[in-house]
Amino acid sequence: MLETLSYSFIQNAIIAAVLVSIITGIIGSLVVVNKMVFLSGGIAHSAYGGIGLAIFFGLPMLLCTSLFCVFVTIIIALASYKRREHLDILIGLTWALGMSLGIILVDLTPGYQSDLMSYLFGSLLAVTTNDILYMSILLASIIGIVFTFYREILSVSYDTEYATLRGVKTRLFYTIILVLSSLTIVVSIKVVGLILVIALLTIPIYVAGFFSKSLFSMMVSAALLSMFFSTIGLFLSYNFDLSSGPSIIIVSSVFALLAFLIKNLKEYIQ
Repeated sequence: MLETLSYSFIQNAIIAAVLVSIITGIIGSLVVVNKMVFLSGGIAHSAYGGIGLAIFFGLPMLLCTSLFCVFVTIIIALASYKRREHLDILIGLTWALGMSLGIILVDLTPGYQSDLMSYLFGSLLAVTTNDILYMSILLASIIGIVFTFYREILSVSYDTEYATLRGVKTRLFYTIILVLSSLTIVVSIKVVGLILVIALLTIPIYVAGFFSKSLFSMMVSAALLSMFFSTIGLFLSYNFDLSSGPSIIIVSSVFALLAFLIKNLKEYIQ
């Protein structure tokens, strides 16, 4: 194991796993509490449009995909804030349009894209120094925003009407939560791919919810659990020559199932 840690790509993968785990622990908690899981799924799949644009025009992948996802997210936020009844239709539209745009742009790009599958199922072992820098900046931004406006975000997450009456700019914070979610999805794609990104955002939060008493404790617990799941999944991926994304999600799912069984067994015994 010590020999494995001497490789720079393994070191980059571990650092990226830790950074993304903290990011998804914080934002995943907000996604679950605000019941934005399906919405996040729409953003995740529409991200393929940003990937297609980056490949077609030869642009930086993370930056291009981030800008594209933020653009889509702002449109969703503006269109859905007061008319939630149309949200499902809007998500389905952006989901299908983003995927279609990405596929067409990839088809139009000359040459075979050998790393295209990594965007669907993740490639944690291919993380670069620039990726880690981007993840670090995003994590610092998320921590700064969430903990500076923790009270406002907490009130918006649990009782929008009460927050509005208290003078909180709920539309602004609703949009901020969505934008941070979209950026989190983009960096998570590097770890587990856009197909499995929702699992990374929800499974650790599901397990953390068994013993968390507040939103803050849920964020911390989910981040630690995500680190644990990602590290085990990463080493399984490397040692058995498996895809990193599915390995991490399978590990997470096994522990989630165990937590579910233990909780229900305790309730049954009592």
